[in-house]
Amino acid sequence: MIVHAGLVAAFFPGGWRGVLILGESGAGKSDLALRCLDQGFRLVADDRTLVWACEGALYGRAPDSLAGLMEVRGLGVLPEPTLGYCRIDLAVRCGPVERMPEPAAENYVGLSIPALSLAPLESSAPAKLRRALQHLGAGPEGAYQDALAAGVSPRPGGDSR
Repeated sequence: MIVHAGLVAAFFPGGWRGVLILGESGAGKSDLALRCLDQGFRLVADDRTLVWACEGALYGRAPDSLAGLMEVRGLGVLPEPTLGYCRIDLAVRCGPVERMPEPAAENYVGLSIPALSLAPLESSAPAKLRRALQHLGAGPEGAYQDALAAGVSPRPGGDSR
């Protein structure tokens, strides 16, 4: 299945974790991907991503005709080193953002992955993507709110700045 989305990946202990970047044409998908690359992410696919399921996980890669290429608005289509493929652990939709969103998911080829909305042109967007990947499966933000309400620091080491 080919999805109108970009795919970037960040390396964590255990391997590369991918983020599928979704949105309408001109929404800022490639701009977000470009800024992610400057923050240590690697490009897997730009604009179109071929997705498939294998052993209960979702994977993606660039279609052969687009592999190693990235559209950079104002500069054109440029060569970019890429990963051949990666596991997709998160879907990010470029669009309006809620302050404290409810858990959401996207479904592809019979698999469901966590999803969130992100304002792609915010300078903090790449950092938010990395943190979302770091905290997947860590549970709801309720633990953070509970710690604040109890006067306990949610920061490791007890620093409550």
